[in-house]
Amino acid sequence: MLELLTAILFVLVAAGTAWAGFRAANWRARSVERLAPARPQTADVPPPPTVMWRELVARLGSVLPASERDLPRLKRRLIRAGYRNPNAARYFQGFRVVCSIGFGLAAFVWTWRTGGEHIFLGPASAAALGWIAPMQFVLMRGRRRQHAIARGLPNALDLMVVCVEAGLGIDQTTLQVAKELEHAHPEICAEFSVMNLELRAGIRRAEALHNLAARTGVDDVRKLVAVLVQTDRFGTSIAASLRGHADYLRTMARQRAEERASKLAVKLVFPIFFCVLPSLFVVTIGPVMTHLVRDLIPMIQNM
Repeated sequence: MLELLTAILFVLVAAGTAWAGFRAANWRARSVERLAPARPQTADVPPPPTVMWRELVARLGSVLPASERDLPRLKRRLIRAGYRNPNAARYFQGFRVVCSIGFGLAAFVWTWRTGGEHIFLGPASAAALGWIAPMQFVLMRGRRRQHAIARGLPNALDLMVVCVEAGLGIDQTTLQVAKELEHAHPEICAEFSVMNLELRAGIRRAEALHNLAARTGVDDVRKLVAVLVQTDRFGTSIAASLRGHADYLRTMARQRAEERASKLAVKLVFPIFFCVLPSLFVVTIGPVMTHLVRDLIPMIQNM
């Protein structure tokens, strides 16, 4: 009996020692893995859906690229809309192809299910709409961005005058304006940041300013660039030039507002004539006509 208890105790102690050894080895391995740098993903892991979609659109854009004559204009429109990716034109062409195919298939399925007669005319029109819609979206986004840049330019000019009068150069002034107005006017601050990056890359100031005017496509920015280039060329006071140009922009904005206010009376003629006057006639003449009809019809019938 004593020998059996001794054997059982020996087995238990051996099993506990082995378990403790394996557990200690497992802890050591986990500690090493935790301290080691993260391993790169293997090729067996599938890419996320966004990457697959982007690759599909890029391949479709490569299959049907824009013409060499229209490519600079397309890139300029995309930049003015805020798309600065070097492959934005290829993605845009691929997205147009996807929209055309998707719109065409949706119209074909709908026409086939509803039993329409024009089973080919409808999908062709939908495909054409899918081809035109992305360009219209880019143009609309570009116009909205240009309007935002023009709206934030007077405030940026005022801050530029303050910075220049404080002793900063034009390069540091644009950088400071881009930092201070980042949340109030992000569009024009982004353009100023790009111009500062071009200056750091070694581009001449006049060329960077002309690139700023070409990227935005705003007339007020072109005038500002002309003022800055002339000031830099002739050595005149930058603060005085900026202050005069800011006053000029505010005067032009006030004149445009007065012009729109003067046109408002003419534009309100049609809404008043077709919307307000009919309801006014119903309210004023309706009761009178009701009384006349109620009183005259019995009189006519009794005659």
